[in-house]
Amino acid sequence: MISKGLLKYIRSLQIKKYRGLHQAFTVEGEKSVAELLQSDFELETLLATQKFLQKHTHLVQKGFEVIQVSEDELGKAGSMESNNAAMAITKMKPAPQFSWTQAPFVLALDEVRDPGNLGTIIRIADWYGLTSVVLSETSADFYNQKVIAATMGSFTRITPHYVSLGEFLEKRPLNVPVYGAALEGENVHKLTLQPQGVLVMGNESHGIRPEIMQKVTQPLHIPGRGGAESLNVGTATAILLDNFFRNV
Repeated sequence: MISKGLLKYIRSLQIKKYRGLHQAFTVEGEKSVAELLQSDFELETLLATQKFLQKHTHLVQKGFEVIQVSEDELGKAGSMESNNAAMAITKMKPAPQFSWTQAPFVLALDEVRDPGNLGTIIRIADWYGLTSVVLSETSADFYNQKVIAATMGSFTRITPHYVSLGEFLEKRPLNVPVYGAALEGENVHKLTLQPQGVLVMGNESHGIRPEIMQKVTQPLHIPGRGGAESLNVGTATAILLDNFFRNV
């Protein structure tokens, strides 16, 4: 059984203010929780069905509370419409200071505010082997439950760095190019790109802010063939990253 106190705590973590206060967040779903159990995140509590516990016995270590629950209890406690496996309460990890020497190629997000989009982009970044993402301070919260769910476990391998993006780009090392997605940019299919520098992706509706675009040294454009007005920022990120890594 889930106590009233624990249930109240879980629901409070759906709000950014309380995630920050407790330095904790929730992870839901079999795949995401299984990935979490194999990571270096510190768990507080694991709520799981008997089926999940039997299947993943080798992953359930000592050091955190384990509560066996029913699927109905999971559904009432969590935010996912369908979760028949597990939920974990997890401590946030302090983000280390960003290091240019450890990240020769950087994905930077300017006001990407939709949690689903951010989660998708984190998953894409993980696919291409990136280990960190730089975000403007007004981007969605990395630990939002919808972000975590959309990453499908990739959040365990990506470190978020929230920064003043203009200042971050201004202070980058000399000769580090800044690429940015823009309608007036150069056709990305006609370029031979290498994964070095910074790729900036902008807001879902407005793109990259003018003050950030001023720091972009190479605007990039994905040419379209049909009648769609624009691409989803996650889709655009995937296309551009593929062009950077295509020749590696």
